[in-house]
Amino acid sequence: MSSLLKTLFFQNKKRLLSPGGGSAVAAATTILSIRRRLMSTGAMLPQQSPPFTDSCADDTLCPTLDFPGGSVPFTSKMNFISGSGEDEGRIPCYRVLDEDGNFLPATAGVHQVIGEEMAVKMYSTMVRVETADTIFYEAQRQGRLSFYLTSTGEEAVSIGSAAALSPHDILMLQYRELGVLLWRDFTLQEMANQCFGNKCDYGKGRQMPIHYGSTHHNILTISSPLATQIPQAAGVAYSLKMEGKDACAVTYFGDGTTSEGDFHAGLNFAAVMDAPVVFICRNNGWAISTPVAEQFRSDGIVSKGKGYGITSIRVDGNDALAVYNAIRVAREMAIKKQAPILVEALTYRVSHHSTSDDSTKYRPTQEIEHWKTTRSPVARFRKWVEKEGWWNDEKESQLRRDMRKQVLEAIQEAEGMEKPSLSELFADVYDHLPPNLKEQERSLRDIVKRHPKDYPADVPV
Repeated sequence: MSSLLKTLFFQNKKRLLSPGGGSAVAAATTILSIRRRLMSTGAMLPQQSPPFTDSCADDTLCPTLDFPGGSVPFTSKMNFISGSGEDEGRIPCYRVLDEDGNFLPATAGVHQVIGEEMAVKMYSTMVRVETADTIFYEAQRQGRLSFYLTSTGEEAVSIGSAAALSPHDILMLQYRELGVLLWRDFTLQEMANQCFGNKCDYGKGRQMPIHYGSTHHNILTISSPLATQIPQAAGVAYSLKMEGKDACAVTYFGDGTTSEGDFHAGLNFAAVMDAPVVFICRNNGWAISTPVAEQFRSDGIVSKGKGYGITSIRVDGNDALAVYNAIRVAREMAIKKQAPILVEALTYRVSHHSTSDDSTKYRPTQEIEHWKTTRSPVARFRKWVEKEGWWNDEKESQLRRDMRKQVLEAIQEAEGMEKPSLSELFADVYDHLPPNLKEQERSLRDIVKRHPKDYPADVPV
């Protein structure tokens, strides 16, 4: 430790570690911050590194440079690093079950971690997501909803990961994580209320459908713009760290999101601040109509973690057991090491991007059908559960009947509810409504009264 750092340390030690001076974590963070500032200004640089010797011409590595960012070895050989990663080959993908629901070699112990009760719940939640997506999609096509977006083909990512997390972990979702919500006991009725924007919607009808959120379930409200949740997750994770909580932040996003600046800013912040956050990327091959081959030249998303100094893994996103195991370990690492983890789940978006999209215009129907049938994550997981003796056709039929009934009842109730009052458009921003918003509200009410046929009759004025 340099003499300057020692001086600053002892000057701050008594204040930081006193009863009113903050926690040990805060003290350590402050001292680390002092050290980093000194390093960045060169105040901690040691004596000059030894010069090159005659042997350096033949050796691969020579003396090191004590750079502010860390010691860097010299080399006498000029070597450009390949940007494509072709020299190393593609990063492998972790998998537990094959397409027929059989364990791969050396993976059979995973099911002992899960057990029958959790496995059946995971499969039942998959079926619930499938059923809800089908019926809500049809409701939108009937003109009863303005918008909808399904998770078809990606159910294993959301449900496998949700099962591995703690209820205390704070989640920031994108919009294909219905399975995460349902796993945390967010009800079908709560889901329907949000999609129909009625008076029981937690967002009070201000958000478009499928933008769920619930403080009770530790789930921040979904936002439409891509990647906004990533730097937020890094910040939430840092706050959990400062508070010494036994929890982490978890955020989900698609491959298209990684083309946004907030993705890179969020990962860099989390890495530099050692924030306990798990980044889960659903690489489903398509960012609306843009294939991954036209988005980046890197080896998918997992390779980006290394550039930010983040521990990363690639997992088969259609294998719920592999996702569960990877996220379980990732969470443990994030909390124990107080550091971020990046998980890339390789999957496929079987559905259209949303009800505003027709994906057959930019990809072959044979490709969609292949992933829908041959590589279905729900079918694969069912094969395994059946082989364990935990499921059968009778249970399957009963479950699907019950789920369909529950979804239809939730829609019927939500659709019949009154909409939020017009005043909710102006509430919850200011403690006291300012004059300009009061005038806007008065003007809007006058317009609605003069032209009642142009406005929904179920919105209380």
